[in-house]
Amino acid sequence: MKPAPFEYHAPETVEDACGLLAEYGDEAKVLAGGQSLVPMLALRLTRFEHLVDVNRVGELGGFARENGTLVVQAATRQRVMEREALVAAAAPLLARATPLIGHFQIRNRGTVGGSLAHADPASEYPAVAVALGAELELARRGGARRRVAADDFFVGTWTTTAEPDELLVAARFPVWPERSGFAIEEVARRHGDFALAGVACAVSAGRAGIALFGVGSTPIRARAAEEAWVAGAAPDEVAEAAVRELDPPTDVHATASTRVRIARHLVERAVVRAQEELRAAG
Repeated sequence: MKPAPFEYHAPETVEDACGLLAEYGDEAKVLAGGQSLVPMLALRLTRFEHLVDVNRVGELGGFARENGTLVVQAATRQRVMEREALVAAAAPLLARATPLIGHFQIRNRGTVGGSLAHADPASEYPAVAVALGAELELARRGGARRRVAADDFFVGTWTTTAEPDELLVAARFPVWPERSGFAIEEVARRHGDFALAGVACAVSAGRAGIALFGVGSTPIRARAAEEAWVAGAAPDEVAEAAVRELDPPTDVHATASTRVRIARHLVERAVVRAQEELRAAG
């Protein structure tokens, strides 16, 4: 199929992109990597009167380590997260999650901000952002910017707290202490498919970040599991705490009970691996 007709815009600055979003509001959609949006348009699962292509906005590319934070500009390609040593050192969980996203052709075009803004509850980056305590930076016309905690950014399937006139410009991932452990686990029917269930896990002395994905309409921060780990609970007890109040959907891919069982197993495995890495770090 072909997408419904739309007007194409290619701004070259953040200000121009925000101006277009302010002008057209809900009728506009940002195009970054296009790996999710273009198929949805082609299948006419969605339609927009205006597409705002941000690929020519140079300031939206790149990353840097600043004051204990890895700042990733929104249009940075996913392949960069997979290959760059600085990313692996500053945010190991982000680097390890990236190879699980689709196939290399997808990652060559897909962007960090595009994945976060798309807010698919079965995707890896939103869960990583929640587990690490990331902040997402939004801009609007006139230079105004605000930061939103990842915990508060995702509100439903393909839905975030970003306003129609706001552009996601950067993701800010805290650099955890050197003595930390990280693990990401998921189960999918085939490599590259969206996860039936998954977990992103980070631990350090007296601190844990655990987020589930594929088991709800948003990534789910498992606060009870985090508290159990900090209190010294065994991995199986942490896993039980993570899924105790889980209410995942049933669909053609898996039942709710199957997703709960998978999630419990993945949390336990992720916690064990993260703990082993933490101990090895000294």
